[in-house]
Amino acid sequence: MRMKSPIALPTSTVSRNALVAVAIVAVGAAVYWLSDILTPLAMAIFLLIMIDGVKRFIEDRTPIPDRFAGAAALIFIVLLFFASIAIIVNGAAGFFTDASGVWSRIGPRLDRILIDASDMVGVDTAPTAAELMGQLDLNSYIASTANQARGTLTGAFFVMVYLAFLLASQAGFKRKIIGMFPDRTARNEAVEVFQRVRGGVEGYIWVQAVTGAMICVFAWILMRAVGLQNAEFWTFVIFVVGFIPVLGGAVAGLVPPLFALVQFETYWQATVLLIGLQAILFISGNFIQPRMQGDNQNIDPVVVLLALAFWGKIWGVVGMFLSTPLAVMAMAILAEFRGSRWMAILLSGDGEPYAEAEAPNEKAKRDRVNSPRPEDD
Repeated sequence: MRMKSPIALPTSTVSRNALVAVAIVAVGAAVYWLSDILTPLAMAIFLLIMIDGVKRFIEDRTPIPDRFAGAAALIFIVLLFFASIAIIVNGAAGFFTDASGVWSRIGPRLDRILIDASDMVGVDTAPTAAELMGQLDLNSYIASTANQARGTLTGAFFVMVYLAFLLASQAGFKRKIIGMFPDRTARNEAVEVFQRVRGGVEGYIWVQAVTGAMICVFAWILMRAVGLQNAEFWTFVIFVVGFIPVLGGAVAGLVPPLFALVQFETYWQATVLLIGLQAILFISGNFIQPRMQGDNQNIDPVVVLLALAFWGKIWGVVGMFLSTPLAVMAMAILAEFRGSRWMAILLSGDGEPYAEAEAPNEKAKRDRVNSPRPEDD
């Protein structure tokens, strides 16, 4: 029996794809080992994009003179950044202070919950809260939390330093673009790529901010209605974690009901919070967000999950926040080059990494660029 000869693949294609794969691995290793440097830089770039978007919003839709729009946007974003950190730190401090003050009541309440849960599953002897807490190394958790809080404050300082230098370097950005792309056509294409990346990130921020605000309004009303303590703190936590895909919804929908179990003697408050928050998240995630996203987040859900795991492993919590914007940026950049466009197609949700409303002349131009040429085979 004659063996069929193996299918011959174009050498240039194999070499190009292998080179891309090696480059991806090398970049991943670099961003991991340089995480202490790159994490505040990435956050500063994220804030810079937000400042630019707010600046253009002020110029187009407010009576503020254009010459003051940049300063107003900078002040707004910086104050919002530090206000967020202050709310988290103060809210967490107040929460743990209240928890320590009522620990004498929380312990018996946890015992009651464990007994009721054991009865539901048919366990004769239920463990006590003291026994479960004794199995945990609370000192290590407290030390880890303190180190993370200290790291957050230190990271915020470096983010502001990077942001200041990025703002200072904006003046020479246009000259750099001209120097890098002397040809006007190539320069226009590079500017289009930058605008597409910026538009995708801004669209993601806008959608998450608006839908997060909607969720927070209804969640705050619900938590105040049942009398949950620290409702304002939990509302802010829900808004912040909303920028983390997958995990954000889990935290927003489960954490307040869990604390309601401890706070109240009855279970109906936690049940109302659980059902109400899940209903709010379901409506937002399945009806509101898809209509607002449009083509801004044409990312495959599996890619979103993998990006969350990858950037969370490399950059921690900051990587989780930036995972989706980084995936949007990667898809927009990879789609511009014929050798890497196949990766952009894999990252996209519908196999088309470009917006459907793209101008016909741009699509025709890109088809000419992406079409195979004889010398590439």
